[in-house]
Amino acid sequence: MLVLFETAAGYAIFKVLDEQKLQQVDSLWKEFETPEKANKVVKLKHFEKFQDTTEALAAATAMVEGKLGKSLKKVLKKVVAKEAHEQLAITDAKLGGVIKEKLNLSCVHSPAVAELMRGIRNQMEGLITGLPAREISAMSLGLAHSLSRYKLKFSPDKVDTMIVQAICLLDDLDKELNNYIMRCREWYGWHFPELGKIITDNLAYCKSVRKIGDRTNVASMDLSEILPEEIEAEVKLAAEISMGTEVSEEDIANIMHLCDQVIEISEYRTQLYDYLKNRMMAIAPNLTVMVGELVGARLISHAGSLLNLAKHPASTVQILGAEKALFRALKTRRDTPKYGLIYHASLVGQTTAKNKGKISRMLAAKTALAIRYDALGEDTNAEMGVENRAKLEARLRYLEEKGIRRISGSGKALARADKYQHKSDVKVYDPSGDSTLPTVSKKRKIEELAEGEEEEKPVEAKAKKVKREAPTEGEAETEPPKKKKKKEKKKAEEESKPEEEETAVSPAEETTKKKEKKRAAEAEPKEEEEEAAVSPAEETTEKKKKKKKKVKEDD
Repeated sequence: MLVLFETAAGYAIFKVLDEQKLQQVDSLWKEFETPEKANKVVKLKHFEKFQDTTEALAAATAMVEGKLGKSLKKVLKKVVAKEAHEQLAITDAKLGGVIKEKLNLSCVHSPAVAELMRGIRNQMEGLITGLPAREISAMSLGLAHSLSRYKLKFSPDKVDTMIVQAICLLDDLDKELNNYIMRCREWYGWHFPELGKIITDNLAYCKSVRKIGDRTNVASMDLSEILPEEIEAEVKLAAEISMGTEVSEEDIANIMHLCDQVIEISEYRTQLYDYLKNRMMAIAPNLTVMVGELVGARLISHAGSLLNLAKHPASTVQILGAEKALFRALKTRRDTPKYGLIYHASLVGQTTAKNKGKISRMLAAKTALAIRYDALGEDTNAEMGVENRAKLEARLRYLEEKGIRRISGSGKALARADKYQHKSDVKVYDPSGDSTLPTVSKKRKIEELAEGEEEEKPVEAKAKKVKREAPTEGEAETEPPKKKKKKEKKKAEEESKPEEEETAVSPAEETTKKKEKKRAAEAEPKEEEEEAAVSPAEETTEKKKKKKKKVKEDD
């Protein structure tokens, strides 16, 4: 029986000298108490040393995954194939199945073999000649480190774990900076509250506080390196009339120390952002072109690694980061979210609210391709990302212009979109709605107005006629002839006016005039009756006057 034993230095093949001892499993460990006893049980037949750590790592990973490596295959063909009739003892049953399938060798795996392997490992230095103990330990340590790096997916070429750590640290720095700056503004605001309103930039505020210290020093300070001239003049003016309280030198020293911390963290944040940008362009150039450094890094961080992100379909990439909203929508049977972390990409941000869902879906589809190309492709250029982004931008322009397109006679042409101007219509209150009386048609209203005017005119005529027809005898004798002529002229003018109006009247008004004539004809007999009623009264008044005159003459 042959035994395949794997070490960090290489593959060793031993020949079992006494197979009967393998049957005594419980007492087998006694045969490996010393190197001399071990040499009586097994003997080294061949040792294949690894050339470097890379080969050792490849062999170890193949062994862990249950695969037949190149170096192992070479050893088995060289040594074991010569003695094909003998069995091969191995530690892994899965590996034995692969060897049997490919090389047609009978493999054995049993508790006795496991105990034998334990004994060989215990006396390895004595059994394998020509290999110093220091070299074995050094190679074991190197292989252990390499294997742990492989298991942790730590590759010096594509270090996506560095991106995950960098983006997490960047977010933490932003939170800490906000807290520190808020504390600094509030603290120094007790001494110089006007400065916070004048300087809005946080970094410039901390640098100004660091340089100013006590507000009484502002007049003699030169802040031109930090602030523009206008703001500097405003700060100096505000310092003279500040409402802040006086603080001690120790308080100012602590505030300045806090400002130093803020400035240092801000500088480190900019440095970290540059590092993240460079790493993203090195590891995932196409993803960076599609969605940007920060969004790409957050996607990788959320998925765990670039390879895990490459396994996700486009629909998952689209809503990655919005899992809570997704499951809440599924639970309440409402609309699922259209975007997650991808919402912060520049392409989605510059679209209108109506087209954000469409663009995020298309961007997620192209981003999924870019991620797979970066994770699994051999090239490190960003040509595919640039090409896909150009397509998306063209599609975005089409969607934005789609709303203002119209079809003309020859084909599609852009419609003129006038600038929108908001016009506010001021509605005046209509009081006619308050009336509870029934409404009257316009024609009827016109007729009523015409009737009212006609009724007014005859009354005036009646009064005039009464005055003219019933003058006293004294007045009739004294009235001069000039007045009579004037009255005759007025009558002639009044008679001529109706004739002119009749000529100017339209045929639509002729019907109304006919009605007026009928009413006038009916009114004439009434006037005659009134005149008849008036004349006897006048006669009685005349008789009374004559009687009075006679009485006076007699006196």
